[in-house]
Amino acid sequence: MRVVLDTEFGSGERFAAARAQGGRLHYIAIAAALPPAAAVQDAQLRDAWPLNVPGFHRVILNDEVTLDLLVGAVDAVLPQVAARVDAFCLSADVAPAWARSLAKLAVQGATLHARAADEALVWALTAAGFVCRIAADADAGRRAVAPDIEAVYHSRKPQPAAQAAPVRRAVVIGAGLAGSSAAQRLCARGWQVTLIERHAHPAQEASGNLAGIFMPLLSKDDNIPTRLSRAAYLFALREWRRMGGVGTAFLGADCGVLQLARDERHAKVQQDALAQWNYPPQYARWADAQEASALIDAPTPHGGWLFAQGGWARPSSLCEAMLAACGERLQRVFHTEALDLLRVDDEWQVRGADGALIAQAPTVILASGAGAGQIAQAAELPLAKLRGQVTHLSVDAAAVPPLLPPLLTLVVCREAYVTPPSGGIVCAGATYDNDDDPALRASSQQENLARLAEIIPGDAVAALAYTAPLAGRVGFRVAAPDRLPLAGALPDYPNAGRLEFLSDVPRHPGLHCLLGYASRGLIWAPLMAELLVSQLENTPPPLEAALVDALDPGRFLLKQRRRAQ
Repeated sequence: MRVVLDTEFGSGERFAAARAQGGRLHYIAIAAALPPAAAVQDAQLRDAWPLNVPGFHRVILNDEVTLDLLVGAVDAVLPQVAARVDAFCLSADVAPAWARSLAKLAVQGATLHARAADEALVWALTAAGFVCRIAADADAGRRAVAPDIEAVYHSRKPQPAAQAAPVRRAVVIGAGLAGSSAAQRLCARGWQVTLIERHAHPAQEASGNLAGIFMPLLSKDDNIPTRLSRAAYLFALREWRRMGGVGTAFLGADCGVLQLARDERHAKVQQDALAQWNYPPQYARWADAQEASALIDAPTPHGGWLFAQGGWARPSSLCEAMLAACGERLQRVFHTEALDLLRVDDEWQVRGADGALIAQAPTVILASGAGAGQIAQAAELPLAKLRGQVTHLSVDAAAVPPLLPPLLTLVVCREAYVTPPSGGIVCAGATYDNDDDPALRASSQQENLARLAEIIPGDAVAALAYTAPLAGRVGFRVAAPDRLPLAGALPDYPNAGRLEFLSDVPRHPGLHCLLGYASRGLIWAPLMAELLVSQLENTPPPLEAALVDALDPGRFLLKQRRRAQ
């Protein structure tokens, strides 16, 4: 695979030229801002073009070509890149101070082309290990002023040995959103995957709700959860379009999500966040009280954020679609519970309650939500199981007494959420309870309906508290203390000594996890799976380094040992 880093993407001419060379290509382009999609020459890329918002945008065009568009200032973005680069294309405004950062990314023999390079840049590149010369095609006039420079990286320092290609066989435990996404991305990369699930069908636990909501987070300070949710949300939308689209490839609708302000103070906070970042309206915009009231067909005093591309999806339908895309590379082992892992001869043996061997492979990925705690190697992860009850409201007018839930055209949320009707059902919820009761209970239903009445005021909705029969679903979300996912190599708690950095955390070889998705599995799952596959194959990650570290499953062990030292 060739990895190219370009600091001036333009309209994609160099990307098109690199793509025309054939073979597997990973192209990383840095831009202060993205041009409009109409300016992009490649029709396929134009259709997948991201919105102009900050951060890393991974665009998978096919199994051979991946484009990472990194939006931000080069001096801020470049230190966040983790890649082994074969070729660099530098713009005319490249600063000499970047030379060391470029050298850290370069493989031995990496080529570099710098447009209109001045003497200071040439000296900086030379000091960093690049052997520079004037480009052969530079015209005579530019040779004397600011010529184009060609360079080759020759480090005198010992280079890290290239990692051996992984054996592309893996066992994934859990067939919810996390496990199904992992299986889909691994199979797309040519892996043979055995998927173990204790139920007879996928998405029967936390991923089993009739409707999940997809929308990003916003904040004025653009904190880690905000940046991560933005990257994950937009990546999920692009991947779902590649599958055929929400409502076509799987059940759901990109009908929009309206997140109402709780009160006047919260409305000011929401508006300040939008003003700070000036998002494209397709991503997020303000809907004032008048527009919000029209959207929900009920009075609401404060307005809220409108996410035009948000919506709802049925997770089980999405899981089935992802698993169907795996084809013959996927082996399903369902109605089987994995309880024990044993490392034997560089492979993990996965065994059941009776000790019988279920499957084995060099790589195992724990994606079983609350069930992962039963595996000894994951038992010390600080994950909490949170009960969530969703209320199902029938729209059947023939019911006695008649039920009149709100019939919305978009998802509306505040302290809770309510979906448009699908299959004759409106979903409202969900509770956050700290108990293990799997049964529906009236108190949780009353909580959901009380919150619904606050979102959609009116006598008909208020009456549901007295007329709606107890109906819905209970699931158990798994959340980490910081409410961020865990994606990466599993820490080896018993063998951990003194720790200063994440790189010091010992790991179980070949054992990884995708856990802690809480209430955001729909948008976390595709990007977390992509991140994990990039780690397994030693390819550039789809996120900036700070976010990758924030998701590392070893972060809790590191904090624990730092406090104790």
